[in-house]
This record gives sequence, C-alpha cells and structure tokens, in this order.
Amino acid sequence: MSTDTGVSLPSYEEDQGSKLIRKAKEAPFVPIGMAGFAAVVAYGLYKLKSRGNTKMSLHLIHMRVAAQGFVVGAMTIGMGYSMYREFWAKPKP
Repeated sequence: MSTDTGVSLPSYEEDQGSKLIRKAKEAPFVPIGMAGFAAVVAYGLYKLKSRGNTKMSLHLIHMRVAAQGFVVGAMTIGMGYSMYREFWAKPKP
C-alpha cells in the first residue's frame, strides 16, 4: 500500500537562495534594511582607525545607534508601503 499522493510541499523543496528571493519580493524593504545595516557596520569598521581621540565605546555606541536607526527606518517605510498597498492602492469593487 503506497502513501505517495504526488503532493509535494514547496517549502521543503525550496533552497535557501530561492526562498530569500521569494521573501524579498514579498517584503522588499527587509533586504534594504539588511544592506543598510551591513553598510553602516562596514563604514564604522573603516572609520575605526581614524576616530581620533574619542573613546572606543563611544564610537561603537554611535555605530550601533546608526545601524539600528537605519533598520528601524527601513522597517517603518516598509510597513507604510505595505499599508498603502493593502488599504489605499486596492481598487474598490
């Protein structure tokens, strides 16, 4: 007796790359927030050498706040865009 019905679950067959692309199409501001976070971290590491006489902890706090601000800003804009698409951009029947 076979239990194979021919139905496959797409989440198990989907590899990580295609899953990331699908999620990025559903919520385009998530990859933007991730890229911005990575850019702020890279900039902070680059500027770490030339921070002058400021303390290391102060420099790291400023970089953390900048990275978090970028991510929260991207999430806020994404939520606004999502709400616009859901409530105002839909054609009324």
